[in-house]
Amino acid sequence: MSNILITGGLGFIGSHVVDCFVENGHNVWVIDNESSLNSGYRNNKAIYIKEDIRSDKLEEIFRDIHFDACIHLAAQASVTSSVKDPINDASVNILGSINIIQLCKKYNCGKMLVASSAAVYGNPKYLPVDEEHPTEILSPYGLSKLTMEKYIQLSGVPYIICRFSNVYGERQNAFGEAGVVSIFSDAMQNNKDVFIDGDGEQSRDFVYVKDVANIIYKLCSSDIKNEILNVSTNTSCTINELFKTMAKVYGYEKEPIHRESRIGDIKNSTLDNTHLMQVIQLYKFISLDKGLQGLGNYINA
Repeated sequence: MSNILITGGLGFIGSHVVDCFVENGHNVWVIDNESSLNSGYRNNKAIYIKEDIRSDKLEEIFRDIHFDACIHLAAQASVTSSVKDPINDASVNILGSINIIQLCKKYNCGKMLVASSAAVYGNPKYLPVDEEHPTEILSPYGLSKLTMEKYIQLSGVPYIICRFSNVYGERQNAFGEAGVVSIFSDAMQNNKDVFIDGDGEQSRDFVYVKDVANIIYKLCSSDIKNEILNVSTNTSCTINELFKTMAKVYGYEKEPIHRESRIGDIKNSTLDNTHLMQVIQLYKFISLDKGLQGLGNYINA
């Protein structure tokens, strides 16, 4: 049994990662400031510490416990908020990350896996986007994520940087910077109108949160280090196709309402996961249909 630290373990992705490590018999500590809108779920076999990732108090935890891996998921995750308040965005995503990186280095953490984002690529020059694609910054959020990547690469701590595509699934709320799946889900289960920005032909690469948690587990349990990896399905789905699939799952009979496109929206985004598949091998992703069905069953349970 190894000791695993997960920052942001009360969040949407983080709570699933906690479950995955607990189910596989590891000792799990969670650091979370409990500010997330997704923070209602707790695993009773994990140890939760309410603290900010920028806090000096975290050194006591690292001093007392040797962590075999640190999974750093805590972040300011809203692009909109990063534009409105870039100081807070930089404080959490850059200074908070540096604090965790420095503690991992000082206390010889075995490996650090950090959550980055497709936002570092900006508008795709080609599809699918691989890890060699040029980075292009369109928001303070994208800048803070890319800056975090650079700091961990300079730190000397063994690392894995995961650039996530559009993650969806159970426990994702429909507010704030929520993904389109959770927004549609909330509207459909309450028989509200569903709005689609623009013509709906924009496409995204949707990856199920349980796949993300399993991949993080596989990466942390391996000898892999010092890699940047796209975590995605390498497939695309238009928003119109997503609506039709979800309407069938939820028995939703209303037609979507199209409205003006959002300024700055990327038209198409698909991440190439070839490198990830070479690294973890033989991983079969849950299909979008099956993932959406699982989400529907969870909500209706």
